[in-house]
Amino acid sequence: MIIQPRPFDHPDAVKLNDQVQLEYAERYGDEGDLTPLDPTMFDPPRGLYLLAYDEQDRPVATGGWRTQDANGEGYSDGDAEIKRMFVIPEGRNRGLARRILAALEADATAAGRTRMVLETGDQQPEAVALYTSCGYEVCAKFGYYREYESSICMAKPLV
Repeated sequence: MIIQPRPFDHPDAVKLNDQVQLEYAERYGDEGDLTPLDPTMFDPPRGLYLLAYDEQDRPVATGGWRTQDANGEGYSDGDAEIKRMFVIPEGRNRGLARRILAALEADATAAGRTRMVLETGDQQPEAVALYTSCGYEVCAKFGYYREYESSICMAKPLV
């Protein structure tokens, strides 16, 4: 597997985003994640978007971070927010999400961010388990889904 930076609007990123949206819709019985995202939010040094490719050069996993600072949605100065962490079903249980997450944390730290934050949900127990095993803890809710009962917000200090 090779992990490479790509723009959020790269065709492979769009393909995986479409897949994760379908999975969200199935799990939550809605239209997927409606959080407004602009491709420029992931442009370095204020963010990064990564894609993992398998041996046949097929995109199998994705994830990104974007800069957040204190605002009306509950973020704090210095936040780096994880978005669109996803591994296709055939690529799961190989450590890809953990590798992407570590790369995103390292990049956000190098960019001067002080806390990594993310929103997930109660219908994604494997995501909660991954983040918990990587040192994330449940925190005060923030972001687009902060008023949803099913929303779970997590944070980890960056050193």
